[in-house]
Amino acid sequence: MTPLDPVGGVAPRSARVMNLAHLIRQNARRFPDLPGLIWGERRWTWAEIDAEVNAFAAALAARGIAKGDRLLVHSKNTAQMFFSMFACFKLGAVWVPTNFRLMPEEIIYLAEFSGAKSFLCHGDFPDHAAAIAGRVANVEFIWRLDEQARDGDFGEAGMGALLAAHRGARVPDAAVEHYDPCWFFFTSGTTGRSKAAVLCHGQMAFVLTNHLCDLLPGTTERDASLVVAPLSHGAGVHQLNIVARGAPTILMPSEKFDIAEAFRLIETHRVTNMFTVPTILKMLAEHPAADAFDHSSLRHVIYAGAPMYREDQKFALKKFGKVIVQYFGLGEVTGNITVLPPALHEPEDHANSRVGTCGFERTGMQVSIQDEAGRELAPFETGEICVIGPAVFAGYYRNPEANEKAFRDGWFRTGDLGHMDAQGFVYITGRASDMYISGGSNIYPREIEEKILTHPDIAEVAVLGVPDKLWGEVGVAICVPRPGAQPDEAALADFLGAKIPRYKMPKRFFFWEALPKSGYGKVPKRMVRDELERRGLIGPDGLAG
Repeated sequence: MTPLDPVGGVAPRSARVMNLAHLIRQNARRFPDLPGLIWGERRWTWAEIDAEVNAFAAALAARGIAKGDRLLVHSKNTAQMFFSMFACFKLGAVWVPTNFRLMPEEIIYLAEFSGAKSFLCHGDFPDHAAAIAGRVANVEFIWRLDEQARDGDFGEAGMGALLAAHRGARVPDAAVEHYDPCWFFFTSGTTGRSKAAVLCHGQMAFVLTNHLCDLLPGTTERDASLVVAPLSHGAGVHQLNIVARGAPTILMPSEKFDIAEAFRLIETHRVTNMFTVPTILKMLAEHPAADAFDHSSLRHVIYAGAPMYREDQKFALKKFGKVIVQYFGLGEVTGNITVLPPALHEPEDHANSRVGTCGFERTGMQVSIQDEAGRELAPFETGEICVIGPAVFAGYYRNPEANEKAFRDGWFRTGDLGHMDAQGFVYITGRASDMYISGGSNIYPREIEEKILTHPDIAEVAVLGVPDKLWGEVGVAICVPRPGAQPDEAALADFLGAKIPRYKMPKRFFFWEALPKSGYGKVPKRMVRDELERRGLIGPDGLAG
């Protein structure tokens, strides 16, 4: 006799869930002739996408790829990369996409660490393919993704020919259970080596439902989404939502982020939603093309990955209207922690506006602000933002030490500091690693950055702490002036002095043409620190000179 569960006498059963590749089959049945992917002059209907994904999966299966195998994918945004995701899911294999801006040596590490059986490499990266072929024993074959690729030939085969050879094949979706992995989502690696967050079929089904509920309500096959960020990370998760509703995904025609072209595509295809990061949204709002093209079709312009500075937020609201959506969520929680919907984005500051909030808890998720002992803090007390719920990942692949640090009493510890108000709205103070201590006082750079950005001559800023023999640490502010502006260090210090206590005042202000950014448009403080060192502005003991 099958043992019964002690609660209610219910017999346990399998945790079988939908294979995410089934989304493609659903669309091919319901909307066979509607466009599902648009790239330049090319269009693929859902029926054609279904055929391409089946051909891709058949080619992989014929080469020995099966459930549980990992496939490393190094590519800019292309149709073949888009198909590769669903082909992996269909086989029950694990999609392991990279940031295509990584160097060959970094790709070697990801290939070895993930245990990838195959390497799918875009034709513009022959050096990456050569590095893998020469040094990674677990990679059994390399295929060349050959769309919009420069002349060249590497690897065992080109993807175009493989798809043609297997077109017409039908591959059944592999049976999967809730915790069967589908995607290794690599962290950005701002401290040390990147970690692989294991995303699962069951988890991702909840994520899609949650995103469509909280971020994209009312989305149907009549919507359209423009991709302006790499599909390897947050934009890839966003596009899964679009696929789930049968709407078309529109890729930029080249890897270069051409803002005027983005607005042309928005106007041409009546784009209704986009996923961005704050720096991209800022660039879009400030570009002259925003006034030259019709973007009235936009309903959900989503930004995530980092908090948006209030001055930039207000400018975007004036340019696009109340269509911007903020969410807070790491890759480990697949973007599902908080949401600030369009209706709660206030275009002007007033007594009742919640300036600086990243929103309230996502549907089905719970947030707790905790101290170092794991005790939940009272409203407005600053601590670490922790979260539980079905969107939390299974854990880091082959990294028990990181898993031990990341979880406490079932709560995932984000590493972000913040507080919650009495109504449950969350406010991010900054990364725990960004905070510095000057003269015994905790300094949170974001607060200072917000104040500096109210100066009319400053477009971007990063504040960080550097060693100081007297105070332990002091702040430095790296500012990017607006075009034509020539701000003065002393004048900017005077301006800021009226807005913050003296102990929070940066010791130096530097003016650069641009801040260093990651492949995802973020400004990691580690990269800023590295650039300060490279320019000889700081050394091991702090500020030079």
